[in-house]
Amino acid sequence: MNNPETLAAGSAETRWLSAEEQQLWLELREFSNGLSRTIDRQLAQDACLSGVEYAVLAAVSEAPPEGVRSGDLAAILSWDRSRVSHLLRRMEAKDLIGRCAASSDGRAQEITLTDLGWETIRSAAPGHVTMVRETIFDPLTVAQQEQLLTAIRCIRLAATDRGLW
Repeated sequence: MNNPETLAAGSAETRWLSAEEQQLWLELREFSNGLSRTIDRQLAQDACLSGVEYAVLAAVSEAPPEGVRSGDLAAILSWDRSRVSHLLRRMEAKDLIGRCAASSDGRAQEITLTDLGWETIRSAAPGHVTMVRETIFDPLTVAQQEQLLTAIRCIRLAATDRGLW
C-alpha cells in the first residue's frame, strides 16, 4: 500500500501509507481477524455458538422483558436488517429466540429469548468474559486501555462521518 510505483497509473492523488502506517495497518488487520477467530473458536468450543449468535443473545438479553424490535436490534448491532433477519431465522430454528408481531405495529417483530436462549447466554457468558479479559484487558495498563478506547472512538467517528460505518 505504500509503493505507488508498483500500482496502476492514475492514482497521483493517492496518499500512500508510510512504512510505519503500513506496519500499523497490517497489525490492526491481523488483530481484527485474529480476534474474530478467537471469539468464534471460544464460543463454539464452550457454548456451540458463533460470535454473531452470541452478540444477538447478549443484545436481546439486555432488552426489556417484552423484547426488542428486529430493526432496533439491527441498529444496536450496527448490522444490515437482512443480516439480522437471516440470523434470527436460524436462531429461531435452534429455539434460542422467539419472534412475534409487535403489539403496537403488526409489521414489526419483537425478539425475545426462549428458555434455551436464556440458559445458553447464561452458561456462555462466564467463559466469554474470561476470554475477553485475558485477551484484551490483562495485557494492557489502565492508561493503555484509555488510549485504545480513545483511538477506536476516533477511528469509528471518522468512518461514521464519511458514511463508511
